[in-house]
Amino acid sequence: MSDLIPFSTALRERSSSAHSHSEHAGFMDDLMKGEGTREDYIALVAQHWFIYEALEGAAGRMRRDPVASVFISDKLTRLPALEADLEFLLGPDWREQITALPTTARYVARIQQVGATWAGGFVAHHYTRYLGDLSGGQFIGRLMARRFGFETNGIGFYLFADIADPKAFKEYYREQLDAVPWDAAERERVIDEVLLAYRFNTEVFRDLEIAKQESQVA
Repeated sequence: MSDLIPFSTALRERSSSAHSHSEHAGFMDDLMKGEGTREDYIALVAQHWFIYEALEGAAGRMRRDPVASVFISDKLTRLPALEADLEFLLGPDWREQITALPTTARYVARIQQVGATWAGGFVAHHYTRYLGDLSGGQFIGRLMARRFGFETNGIGFYLFADIADPKAFKEYYREQLDAVPWDAAERERVIDEVLLAYRFNTEVFRDLEIAKQESQVA
């Protein structure tokens, strides 16, 4: 990796293919094209809850780390919004109705592992999730609102009330990535972890599709 290329640029370029592949996974593609159902959307929200419970739990442990703490912001916190969405979508007993799919469980385990031992790995997962939420996630939220008649209830996950300018927030985040004093080897490790995060995300969509097919047969 050339030192002349900002790390955030190299990271975005190296992960663009994986990002695109994840976005166009069958389950998510159907949901975006209007072919998915409200139940499909709820299934996605449920898996997000497990992922963000792990990620935000890791953030709590990483707040004292000199590198990771730079990226942690309460403005990004998604878990309360996800819980409100699930209560709206499934009712007060939503916790008893949701289960982590196999890939989600592996994804969660990986986040917990790096979130306890490796700042760079934590940042990789933090970057992949939250910058995605502030980018394509905004479009997804608006699309789901139109598709299913939501206003704010049901899509709170996509609403960042404390971030007035997502574009400026993302630019600042990337500046922080460029400023981290990682050597070339560590930057490669972080990029590899971002690619792993995208792979997990794609495989969660695959599991959601399998679960949907099985429920239709049952």
